[in-house]
Amino acid sequence: MLVFSKHKLVFLSVPKTGTTAWQAALAPFASMIVTDPPELKHAPVFRYNRFFRPALEKFIGADLHVIAVMRDPIDWLGSWYRYRQRPFLEGKPTSTAGISFDAFAQDYLKGKQPRHANVGSQSKFLEPQRNGTAATHLFRYEDQPALERYLEGRMGTAVKATRINTSPAAPLSLSDETEARLRRKYAPDFRLYDSIGEHGHYTPEPVPSPIG
Repeated sequence: MLVFSKHKLVFLSVPKTGTTAWQAALAPFASMIVTDPPELKHAPVFRYNRFFRPALEKFIGADLHVIAVMRDPIDWLGSWYRYRQRPFLEGKPTSTAGISFDAFAQDYLKGKQPRHANVGSQSKFLEPQRNGTAATHLFRYEDQPALERYLEGRMGTAVKATRINTSPAAPLSLSDETEARLRRKYAPDFRLYDSIGEHGHYTPEPVPSPIG
């Protein structure tokens, strides 16, 4: 997560959306860079709302812009799969070595996911809170120029990220049945991604109603 107090901007770091590259590119302009532990570096909207927002609004102001990048849901899942193919994870419960992408996706669809397929979801990460806290702009990972234009307009300087920490290539084929199941079960992710416009405008998923 990056905070730019001068520009009243917060950049949430959705995993597997190029966050390491953007942290490197934007570090010289940031007033706060959260890189560790991962639970805070990749703080979702609900954790930002609980732990960061109150302090930032007190000392910077309530009119903060909160931005994030979202990736095509299947490509995002593929990025997790490729990352967990890396040799340093071999033999660990989170490794996807020896597993096809289709099998990985089927494990992701299970009610109780095995550890190698327990990667969360982007729509859950970005889920608005009942107090109104939400990302103000979302940008597609596949449309980096849109994010670059927004940042230049907001910060008054041109910035461009260079890809870092890229996972090795791996076959990412899915059966028609597996893809259809992904689109049904994770429909909120596909709807949210499809709603993102050219300038970062998007349609948030409805705020969940309280239980009881």
